[in-house]
Order: sequence, then structure tokens, then C-alpha cells
Amino acid sequence: MSYDHGVGSKPLVGRTLGDHFDLIAARDPDREALVSLQQKIRWTYGELKQQVDLFARGLMKLGIDQGDRVGIWSTNNVEWVVVQLATARIGAILVNINPAYRTSELDYALRQSGVKLIVSIRGYKGDEYISMLHELAPQLMHDYPLTDSLRLPHLRFLVVINPGGAPPAVPAAGAVDAPPACFANPKSIFPFDQLMTLSAEVSPCDLASRAEKLQFDDPINIQYTSGTTGFPKGVTLSHHNLLNNALYAAEAMGLTARSRFCCPMPFYHCGGMVLCTLATLSVGGTLVIPGPSFDPEATLTAVHAERCTHLSGVPTMFIAELEQPGFDRFDLSSLRGGFMAGAPCPVQLMRRVTTRLHCPEIVIFYGQTECSPVITSTTVDDDLEHRATTVGKVIPCLEVKVVDPDSGDIVARGKQGEICARGYAVMLGYWNNPAATAETIDKAGWLHTGDLAVMNDSGYVNITGRKKDMIIRGGENIYPREVEEVLHAHPAVAQAQIFGVPDEHLGEEVAMWVQLKNGCTADGAELASWLKERVAHFKIPRHVKVVTEFPMTVTGKIQKHAMREAMIRELGLEAAAGVQTA
Repeated sequence: MSYDHGVGSKPLVGRTLGDHFDLIAARDPDREALVSLQQKIRWTYGELKQQVDLFARGLMKLGIDQGDRVGIWSTNNVEWVVVQLATARIGAILVNINPAYRTSELDYALRQSGVKLIVSIRGYKGDEYISMLHELAPQLMHDYPLTDSLRLPHLRFLVVINPGGAPPAVPAAGAVDAPPACFANPKSIFPFDQLMTLSAEVSPCDLASRAEKLQFDDPINIQYTSGTTGFPKGVTLSHHNLLNNALYAAEAMGLTARSRFCCPMPFYHCGGMVLCTLATLSVGGTLVIPGPSFDPEATLTAVHAERCTHLSGVPTMFIAELEQPGFDRFDLSSLRGGFMAGAPCPVQLMRRVTTRLHCPEIVIFYGQTECSPVITSTTVDDDLEHRATTVGKVIPCLEVKVVDPDSGDIVARGKQGEICARGYAVMLGYWNNPAATAETIDKAGWLHTGDLAVMNDSGYVNITGRKKDMIIRGGENIYPREVEEVLHAHPAVAQAQIFGVPDEHLGEEVAMWVQLKNGCTADGAELASWLKERVAHFKIPRHVKVVTEFPMTVTGKIQKHAMREAMIRELGLEAAAGVQTA
């Protein structure tokens, strides 16, 4: 039957993330831990621990208690890593906020999780984060009394990551429509460095006392996934979830204290936060941050300059690196491994990465945020054929099974079904959403992934499709219903249907069929422009078709698969649809 359980050489670790990091830092405090090329920062483990402890004590001074939610809205930088480790150190729950979020998406995440303090950069690529926060929480900028009438009454503090910036200015009261680029309120707003100075008012003994009270099953992280019901769901993860998944990922990749891991993946996502950052730091390796967000030239430059041994990414990142002009001028001979994950991995791309990128030991991870995230993986001990054509076997200390989507019965090996996982890595649940949790984790503790898979006789797994209609565009998960709900507020839209079509570069692209209200006109460019103000850029449909009707079953159910097949023919995407993946 299609059931397997992972057996490893190492047992699960029963420590909090803070305790484990302290052990690693104490083991070799002078070893290089963190390198940020753009920020020109190099920290040893001793220096990183000092930064983490100072920030943790600063949070305590502001009254951040165990279980309080601390949001982070930022691109990749050393401050992100400090906040991640510091919140775990005091038992606060870190809420990862996608840097691409627009105001409405940010509003929902902050309200639903009840964030008390948010750490944010000023903005990025034209998006004014501070302006959006000013609109949602004017009490941060002005000394307003905290009442339930405020949009976000629970949001008390803002910490601004402001390296080298000018002193912030305070906007005029009521200037909600056009706030300045940044601001300062001595009661609620602190530059990052200033919060560190508050640590002087909290003793190291107080921090140690807080850490001693924590249990490894306590929640320390919320990551929002797109929601099939139109709203994102907050995946809640514990010390135990994250630390052990990171350690087993490190084992699969062969990471050691001598490894130098280049991470171009976003830290807000499990791939960057767990499989790069925690996996590297949990074994005492060096994490290299090439820049604030993915840039193929910056990534290759980092590997070249820092003699990185490992590299990560979704397939589109590796494609961009391989196609970067002047690729041959970079010395990548130090590379030997890393991982590819986040989207179906084309077999031919995997072969190119092992040769052209000098990564003969690169592995594939399969999983989802709800499982911390890795469920199955190949390892450095697998041969190239298995690493190129499958997503490997279940990782140690987890169970997997493949079941009939209708009956729930385990299917025979070689037969397609829904892949389910059970064990230490399964999330604690969706934050304040017991109904959605019960729909995803059954009474026996099995996490139902919604992905279709086949397990062979040796336990290797191939992902064959998705039970749900989620789109994976370049590693970003997009649930059609979420975008459809927004579109239905457009005055000209009668009905919209969002679905994925194959794309050789991104894996999938977003397509839309739309019916307009009688007497209304709108084209794809207009609808896309309208959406840009309301949803993250990666959710905006690239292919739009205005139709008068949708393909339906005899019972009136809309057939998205028929739309997808029609668009494949119309757009000439047969080659992309035929790309073999693991």
C-alpha cells in the first residue's frame, strides 16, 4: 500500500529554538554566522547572539509577552534574522507578512492575528509600507486614545528598519491621505537601533527567566497562506515544528558548520526562513544574504565572492541564474548542493543545475507551509535519476500515505491519490480558525495536502497534480477564489473565473475568463490595472479573456479544466503543458 514512514539516524530534538541557537553559538562563537552583501555586514555567532539578545530585551521592555504577536514586513536583511530568533527567544509569535501585500491584505493579516508590534522597512520598489500602515493605524503616528473604534486597536508599536536613513518626521494629525515617507512617535515608533538601546532597562537575567518558561510545543510563528474561501489562513507553527524540520532538511542537503549557504529566497516564506536560514544556523553554518530580494546577478555574485557551497531557489530562480548574461564570468566551483522547491521542478532543469551550476548534490524538497514545510525530500545519497525525476521519500520521523480522494482509503503503490502527512511537523492549526483546521487535519492527525501523488515500490514520490485548484506561480501559492472575490467588486464584472495555465518559465501563469454585466465594457488591461491596487502583483492574471458563458457540467458546475485546456490551445502552450516535472 502507499504508506511509508521516515527513519533517520538522528532523533527529534526536544529544545526551543532559542535554546538550540544558544548551544550552537556557544560551541563556536567566533565562526561566521551571517553575511549580508548589500548591507556590508558580517557577524560571527557571538555577535549575532548579542544582537538577538539585545532585541529580545528591547521587546520585553515594550511589554511584549509570551504569546504576543510580532509582525515583520520586510525584504531580506540581517534584521529579519535577528527578529526571527529574538521573538522565539521570548516566546512571542512572529507573523510573517508578504512584502508584496497591498493595504487590504496587510489589514487582514494584522487584524486576524492581532499583531501588537510590527517591524517594517520603509518601503520597497515604489511600495510605501509606512504610508499603508499610517492609513490602517493612525494611532501609531499620533497620540490617539486606544479605543475599539480604531481599525487596528491592538497594534501598539512600530519598529522601523531604517539603515542610514534620515530622522523620521511626524505627520500632521489627520493627514491620512498623504503621510510622509516616514515618521517618529516617541511613544509608539522606534528606529530598529533605538529599540536595541531599550535593552539596557531589562537585565539578561530577566531574559533568561523568560526563556526558561518556554516549552518546545509553544507556537512561535504564523505564516499566511492564500485561502480557498477568499481569506488567507494563518498557519501556526511551534519551536518543535520548525527546528526539527530545519535539522532534517540540513541533513538531507549534507549541511555542516563548514557550509556557506546563499539564500536568495524570501525570508517571509518557509523556504527562506526554515530551509535556508534555520537549516544553516541550526548546524553552525554561514548564511549569505545576496540582497533584499531575488536578483540573479546578485545571487551569482554572492556565490562567487563568498565561495558559497549551497544555493536554494524555486525553479524560476535557477532558470534566471542559468540565463544571466555573462554567466561564465562567475566562478561557481565552490558550489556543491542546495535545494530546489516551491513549484514543480522540470527534470531537464534539474540536470542543468547539477552540471552548469556545479551543484551535483542538489536535492528536491516537497511540502507545504502546514508541514513546516518539508514532507518528502531527495538526499545527497540519492542517485541523479531519483533526484531529477522524483520528490524523494518521506523525511525522518514523519509518515505519509496516498489515499483515494473520494473514499479516503489508502491506494496501492503506483496508483494516484491525495498525499497526506502525519507527525511532528504538522502545524498546530490555523490561527483562530478551528473550522479550517478541522477540514485540513483529520481526527487521526493526518494533514491532507490537496496534492495528488504516486508512490512507487521503493517509496519515492511523484507529484502528479492538485486536488484543489491552487495555482503555483514561480513558487507563490495563489488560490483563485481569493482573486475572484476581489474582482467581483469591480462595477463591470458579472462573474470571473481564475485558473492556472502552464508556463515554461514560472511553472504556471494566472489566467482569467470574465463575464461582464450587461451594457458594461472592460478589457484585460483595464481589469489588470484595477487589480494592481488591490492584490499582490503575482496574483494579477496575465491572460484575460472576456466571454459570454463558461463551460459547465449538466448540474451547473463550472469546469475550470475545460477553460485551461481551451487556453492551452489558444495560446499555443502545448509544449509548456508537456514539460516533465518531478
